[in-house]
Amino acid sequence: MSRKIIVDPITRIEGHLRIEAILNGNGNEITEAYSSSTLFRGIELILNGRAPEDAGLFAQRICGVCTYSHYEAATWAVENALGIHPPKNARIARNILKGTQMVQDHLIHFYQLSGLDWVDIVSALSANPKKAVDLAYAYTKTPYNASLARFEEVKTRLNAFVKSGQLGPFAGGYWGNPSYKLPPEGNLLIASHYLDNLNILRIPAQIIAILGSKDPHPQTCVVGGISSIADMINPHRMDDILFRMNKITDFVNNAYIPDLLTAAQFYKDEALQGIGGGLKNYLSYGAFPQTDDENPEHDYLARGVIFDRDIGNVMDLDEKKITEFVTHSWYKYPNEKAGLNPSVGVTAPNYTGLNKNGSLKEDEKYSWVKSPRYENRAVEVGPLARTLIAYAKGNEKIKTLVDYVLKTSGLPVTALFSTLGRTAARGIEAKYLADALEPWTIELMRNVAIDQSSWTNYDMPSKEIIGIGLDEAPRGALGHWVRIKNKRITHYQIVVPTTWNASPRDGFNNPGAYEASLVGVKLANASEPLEILRTVHSFDPCLACAVHIIDPKTNEVKKFKIC
Repeated sequence: MSRKIIVDPITRIEGHLRIEAILNGNGNEITEAYSSSTLFRGIELILNGRAPEDAGLFAQRICGVCTYSHYEAATWAVENALGIHPPKNARIARNILKGTQMVQDHLIHFYQLSGLDWVDIVSALSANPKKAVDLAYAYTKTPYNASLARFEEVKTRLNAFVKSGQLGPFAGGYWGNPSYKLPPEGNLLIASHYLDNLNILRIPAQIIAILGSKDPHPQTCVVGGISSIADMINPHRMDDILFRMNKITDFVNNAYIPDLLTAAQFYKDEALQGIGGGLKNYLSYGAFPQTDDENPEHDYLARGVIFDRDIGNVMDLDEKKITEFVTHSWYKYPNEKAGLNPSVGVTAPNYTGLNKNGSLKEDEKYSWVKSPRYENRAVEVGPLARTLIAYAKGNEKIKTLVDYVLKTSGLPVTALFSTLGRTAARGIEAKYLADALEPWTIELMRNVAIDQSSWTNYDMPSKEIIGIGLDEAPRGALGHWVRIKNKRITHYQIVVPTTWNASPRDGFNNPGAYEASLVGVKLANASEPLEILRTVHSFDPCLACAVHIIDPKTNEVKKFKIC
């Protein structure tokens, strides 16, 4: 007889996510899984009637982490409707802003959000600091902040933390679970970098503030370009940015990548078994335009689609083949078994509730997330998809990085189709982007002579215009669709990365990426679903997306007074 376990909420993510997993009768292997977002996102409705130039300012409030990604995608959508492109310096500055944000996000993901799924903090208390130093030198000649004194200090801090009884982010962990495989010294090494990263994360935030006025929610990306011209032509400002970029790159090269290789050494069996691999289809919109016409074929992050893990065949992307289903989502469509392209999409809430026992109505509607599909197929988006597509398209830098990680870990390329592979792809991308930030900044510094004849001018027409902003956020493919008439937004639809990955089943009963990735995962202890967290966290879920809390009986937006 099968058993069901419910993990609600999944923590260490942005937003509310519920996972219901069906275990086989004779063991702890997941045979089916259901992913449910338990909060409603209403930003699309808020944008209707607004001035198109304000779309980015509102849209970036979708997320408190990848704020700039939404800002840029919304701006691109309006620019696409107008048929304009930003000038060269604005394009480069935008790339620097987003690249910095992406590296920051990847660092947060590995150390603060998913690291504790791989690292047993309690085990670190019994580590030998001298052996931890030796391990730190295994994959780099210049390990980050790795000394006997440092590891003894971290061990002492962790011991004092545990004895205080106030465990904070470490409370409620499944410490000692058999699925933890790192030795005590590996746990101490990565725990030390967990603490280091808390300081490092201020640095990309400072870069974003220099070029974007503040972080989060920068304000310098405007329709037609960027407004921080004074900072771009200030050599002292640009030197400040370069100085900080070097610190980020040092941490990525000498902490992040070596820590991933250390984890791979002890978790490689899971990658070889393909645990957490899930879907076999991958999609990327591409990002970081390298030409002034913003031709996606030259993007620094590649665009394309892969079906059935056939990395020898990358197909061109056709946005008309994108549809969203609501068959199992708490929304209404004219035909609920058919999908709609976001250009004509509908956001009409239709909450139908849970079963009397509080479980999901698996055969009916069970999530606030819609089900995006490409050619009616579920696809995975994110760093793994981008890395695979770039690798398959022959990107030499990505190929070199991927091959180095695989060779060093003793793994074949098929090992990427796993939870560990998805986690490694994020680190590979972080290095790929960190290595680009300095050249982009130097290129911008060389272009300090502003030629006003190259500035972008436009008039917002009264006739209806339609625009699409296809971009990549840290978590994956991000699309904004806008219709404008009489200089006002009349229709707005957003498909965020987590909508792709966290989607429930569609009109063909195909599971989404989270749901598919959990099938076949075995739990060492059903009462401690560490393996579910590890796999789901590898996608870096973001479900908050500027949600409104809806009363299930009245559909009223709740008001809260905080005293």
